[in-house]
Amino acid sequence: MASTASGSLALSFSLVVISMAFFHKGAAETITVEGQNLATDNITVVEGEMATISCRVRNNDDSVIQLLNPNRQTIYFKDVRPLKDSRFQLMNFSDNELRVSLSNVSLSDDGRYVCQLYTDPPQEAYADITVLVPPGSPIIESREDVVSEGNETELTCTASGSKPAASIRWMKGDEEMTGETMVEETYDRMFTVTSRVRFLVSKEDDGVPVDCIIDHPAANDLLAQRNLEVLYKPEVKIVVTYPEGLTREGDNLDLTCIAGGKPQPHQINWLRVNEDMPSHAVVTGSDLFIENLNKSFNGTYRCVASNTVGEAYDDYILYVYDSRAGEGAPPKLDHAVIGGVVAVVMFAILCALIVLGRYFARHKGTYFTHEAKGADDAADADTAIINAEGGHTNTDEKKEYYI
Repeated sequence: MASTASGSLALSFSLVVISMAFFHKGAAETITVEGQNLATDNITVVEGEMATISCRVRNNDDSVIQLLNPNRQTIYFKDVRPLKDSRFQLMNFSDNELRVSLSNVSLSDDGRYVCQLYTDPPQEAYADITVLVPPGSPIIESREDVVSEGNETELTCTASGSKPAASIRWMKGDEEMTGETMVEETYDRMFTVTSRVRFLVSKEDDGVPVDCIIDHPAANDLLAQRNLEVLYKPEVKIVVTYPEGLTREGDNLDLTCIAGGKPQPHQINWLRVNEDMPSHAVVTGSDLFIENLNKSFNGTYRCVASNTVGEAYDDYILYVYDSRAGEGAPPKLDHAVIGGVVAVVMFAILCALIVLGRYFARHKGTYFTHEAKGADDAADADTAIINAEGGHTNTDEKKEYYI
């Protein structure tokens, strides 16, 4: 006990001596601290990673720098680490900087750290360490695994154990949806976020992925996905297998009913709307066959398909023509051939007109009859007439040319 008391007294004495010596030195040298500047930085770090705390001094006068934790416990006094936490390691110590690293940061390390400079009065700067904790893998749940078209479905997504609270977005295919979000803070300063979305589904939504996307500063590309499974009633279509053209008396008729849905139709029925089926009509699965048609078979034939969601149908209207219907129709004219013939005829006419025009242009001029012969050499009009009359004596030689 005496030894312990003696040790405590010695320790106390040493601390007093150091404080007094420090104070005496400062007082003796009368060093001002007004020009000194102590600075540090706030730090944001993800849980499990490393944080670096830097205490920087400008214009230091050999004052002591130390670093304190949020509980005001000394981590480093100059280059000595009194705190027994090996995660703190000295990176640099000089008159102008004390830089310390903290590895494997945990949520308990979150808080305000103090850079302290022993001056008169002491100076302090504060470094806030913010520890980010990413959420765990999101969980997406559905109110029901399978939903029928036209009904509402509900999906819930949960992101737990994060700091700060995560935000949740919803995407259905390329469409963004808005959900209702609830944030809960747990006892250990962590957050759990739950988002719920409701929407009506259609058959087009079957197989479409719904994504729950988590946004958090400590996590990237974090999402959960669920593909919708939608049940819908059948889609029905009637296809005429035979004949290809008109349905005439005496022909056979073969119809096929194509039906699909989810689940697949469990029942396909053929009926004749408002009338009985012909006596010799044969139904084989999804096929309807009627032979030797006559006009009494005219009417609407319906294929009805059903599954657990509902039923749907398609109609085929039968009209039976005379046995020779369509045979006496005049052959169709080929308009291309007619156009070609007209073009050739018009071209020939145009060429003939061009040739005749060139011929008349070449032979155009003045012509003379025998009655006018000698008129050019007459001295006057009387002489011209006499000369012309003389020309009438030989009537056998009188000729006239005109083109």
